Amino acid sequence: MSHPPVQPQAAARLLEAEDRQALTTRRLAAEVGVSTMAVYTHFGGMDELVTEVVRESYARLGRALAGVQETADPVTDLMALCRAYRRNALANTSLYATMLGFTPTSDDQRWGAQALQAPLSAIRRCLASGRFRPAEPLLLAHQAWCGVHGLVTLELGGYFFPSSLAEQCFEGLLRDFAVGAGDTVEAAARSLEASRSSRPGPAAAD
Repeated sequence: MSHPPVQPQAAARLLEAEDRQALTTRRLAAEVGVSTMAVYTHFGGMDELVTEVVRESYARLGRALAGVQETADPVTDLMALCRAYRRNALANTSLYATMLGFTPTSDDQRWGAQALQAPLSAIRRCLASGRFRPAEPLLLAHQAWCGVHGLVTLELGGYFFPSSLAEQCFEGLLRDFAVGAGDTVEAAARSLEASRSSRPGPAAAD
């Protein structure tokens, strides 16, 4: 007898609401309307299921970032990648919450490092072009990630009053990061404007 597949986003919604240790195979099976055997058939157990949820989260992020087309302006490209990151998070709220919601495994760290490759490449181009002052590229990539992740986490949690402030804060974050890294205010403003019309990467919703 075949079992319907257990979608990672369904598991992600439960993982977002419950502690990882508290979530059981029986609880998940009841939530998505399958037998416990279906979970074991498709994933082997809860640990494997959690791994698959996180892998799918990073895979969607990777596709979103890969959809950003490179231009002649590396600062615009970096800002466009940050926009793609935010769009993906807003379209996949449960998967995004689980992606960074647990103590990372070696797989999580590897997938996270892979996700950083696109912004890291853009930052290296920013440095090579002279738009950013000399700095460690990986440090700048993590600083950008910290800023965007922090804003997205607050936005998903409903902590902007009113909610329209999220967009204003995001725009300011992109501009101020570039200026703080060494760009001029005028050049950063032009890149920010150009990034608004960047081609969105794919973001399949939860």
